[in-house]
Order: sequence, then C-alpha cells, then structure tokens
Amino acid sequence: MSVRALERQPSKLRPFDPGRIADLEYRAWVGYYLRNWPQVLVASVGLVRAGFGMDWIRTLHGAWLVLRANQLWAPFPDNDPRGARARMRRFYALVKLSYGEPANPAEAARLEVDWWRVHRQVQYSTEPRDADDELVESLTRLYCYLYREPAAEVRPAAVHRARAMDLSDQWVAEGCLPDSPLLPQEHAALVRSYAALLAAVHH
Repeated sequence: MSVRALERQPSKLRPFDPGRIADLEYRAWVGYYLRNWPQVLVASVGLVRAGFGMDWIRTLHGAWLVLRANQLWAPFPDNDPRGARARMRRFYALVKLSYGEPANPAEAARLEVDWWRVHRQVQYSTEPRDADDELVESLTRLYCYLYREPAAEVRPAAVHRARAMDLSDQWVAEGCLPDSPLLPQEHAALVRSYAALLAAVHH
C-alpha cells in the first residue's frame, strides 16, 4: 500500500450523534459564559463520552481536563494559554490511548487552543467577521488533523460552527438573557455543524 493510500485511511474518531453533540456543546458554551462551571463539567462529561466513546474512567478524566483547560483560558485578558494547551494535550493523549490517534496529542492541542485564540480575537474585534475568515480556517485545520479529511470536506462544518459562535457572541454582548431568541439559533447552527461534520467523515 502506498504512503498516499495510508494517509487517506479513515480516522477511527468517527461515530457520533450530531444532535446529541450539538446539544451538549450548546450547554457547555452557555455554562462557560455564565461561569457556571458545574454545568460545563456535566456537559463536558457528556461530550467526551458521546464524542469519543472512551471508558468511564478516561471519560471523567478527560472531561476534567477539558474543564480545567477552559477555566485557564476563560479570564480576559490575563488567561493562561500554555496551561490550557497542556491540559488539552493530556486530553488528546487519553484519546490516543483509546484509539491510537491523534498521532501527536501536542499538535492536536495546539490546533484546538488556536481556534480558541482566533475566536477571542473575533469576539473582541470591532470589525465584522468574513464568512471564510481565520476562525473558519482554524476550525478546518483542527478537523483535518483529527479526522484526516481534506479541507474542502470539513470546511462546511467549520462554517456552521463559526456561525454558532457569532450567535453566542451576540448573546453575550446582549447580556446573556436566558430567553434570548439567539439561543435556539445558536443550537440549530451547532446541529448543522455536526451533521455536516458527520457527513464529511462518515463516507
């Protein structure tokens, strides 16, 4: 088998329920911006379990690492990117123990936290975000690395997820109102994102 053929072997990080993942990420995002860390932890446990299917010991450990990474990232402007990357590296190392990938947990963590960085720049910018800007590209790079799919296949998922972030940012800017009509729109954008991601990687 050629090197090119080996490179195109499908990733093992594949089966997931798009609606379930979207709902859990939505809950995690809302909890994050309300600084409701117990809600973030519960959502993270669900996300790790539903998204990666690891055993419960690794799921709970992984969810704790994701929570700590988010807590280290959350302060503005004095956050701890290095600490966040370290926790995400340990998270992806757990995933590698279960599935043999990603090949380099440190690189996966770098790409993960890089889209956090780009999103924060967008969130506090006074300029409107372009449809195919660096936020979409940073998400696309992460998906390409994790799922080993071409950028063109996974970019639609990145576009919808970035749109969900736009709606979330607007919700935050308007005061995090619990009955905001932006919240169901954000949830719907996340469902579209994960449906597009599943379609890209499950073929």
